[in-house]
Amino acid sequence: MYRLARCILPLYALALAACAALAPTGAPVSVPAFELAGRIAVHYQDRAFTSALRWKQAPGGDELWLTAPLGQTIAHLESDAGGATLTGPDQKQYRAGSIESLTQSALGWRLPVNGMRYWVRGQAAPGMKLAALETDGARRTTRFLQDDWQVSFEYAAGDAPRPSRIDLTNGDAQLRLVIDSLSDG
Repeated sequence: MYRLARCILPLYALALAACAALAPTGAPVSVPAFELAGRIAVHYQDRAFTSALRWKQAPGGDELWLTAPLGQTIAHLESDAGGATLTGPDQKQYRAGSIESLTQSALGWRLPVNGMRYWVRGQAAPGMKLAALETDGARRTTRFLQDDWQVSFEYAAGDAPRPSRIDLTNGDAQLRLVIDSLSDG
């Protein structure tokens, strides 16, 4: 019996390893739907930009509105599996493969939407390289480095589960997102 176990255990371990190797990697991660209202400030090189932000994230894509203080739409961004579109106040449209590449080419700075979908909840984005993770006494994330962005969180109250402010730094780009409301979609 002991000899049989010695033969079977290595075969069992080998079979488990083979199954693990066949497991799908890079499976799409479901992004939780939400609606966010807030404000964004961007400092890029020698330029600065502030705007109200409304963001609707759904399983099929994103829709963002950047608006002036009196409510005029500065930019309307939409994205889905087919790419992203930015519509300016003059109704002129720009297209690119993603919101990140579109904002980089049309506005001069990159809006890291892929990570921000999770960062607005105080979480690191799955599937992206993560470094220097820090938490506070309540085990909430306070800082990390992800996708070349230094991400810092502030919480409105000691027991707030989600951040009220996120500061993002990437090279010479600095973004500050103040979250006024975030509701599950």
